Amino acid sequence: MNSNGYLTFKDGGAPLMRRVQGFHDIRLDGIGDILFRARGATVFDIGCNRGLAGFEFAANGAERVMGCDIYEDGIIACRHLFCDLRAVKHRFEVVDLTGGVDAMKAAFGADADLKHDMVLMLATYHKLRRIMPAAALSELVRWFGSKTNRYFAWRGHEDELPILDDDLGRVGLKRVQTSFISDIQPAAIWGRPA
Repeated sequence: MNSNGYLTFKDGGAPLMRRVQGFHDIRLDGIGDILFRARGATVFDIGCNRGLAGFEFAANGAERVMGCDIYEDGIIACRHLFCDLRAVKHRFEVVDLTGGVDAMKAAFGADADLKHDMVLMLATYHKLRRIMPAAALSELVRWFGSKTNRYFAWRGHEDELPILDDDLGRVGLKRVQTSFISDIQPAAIWGRPA
């Protein structure tokens, strides 16, 4: 371990760095209710990092978990994490979401057209907001919203809520839960009326 508290490797490899705020178990703080609805569900995790949130859904009975992230090492970790889960269909791809829907279609091919019972966007929106034009980000969020059959879960900054209400509302989703209980960021769930 070096003086900064990071692991070092005998082969001189780069130290591993933390990429998320908090630990995977609190990433669902405030939106954990959808975890109890995972049995038999299909899930897509936007900005999945190393796949731990998706793994929680798989452990609670999700039948398919997919995700994307620009972090290639994280996607490799996702694939390793899920390779032994034979009962769970899974696919994880490296995607630069600043390329919008076209980037998703290029990475996932025909699977980009799949619909998902649950879509997760945990601590991703504000990162995209810094580097994408607002109209392009809205188009991407609406596209993911149109691929959501039941619940779209988000964690981020409070000022994003009205934007998401508008974008997701345009594709038929309505905010059904908002939580400020988490120590890291507020969270919300939008649902599709039955």
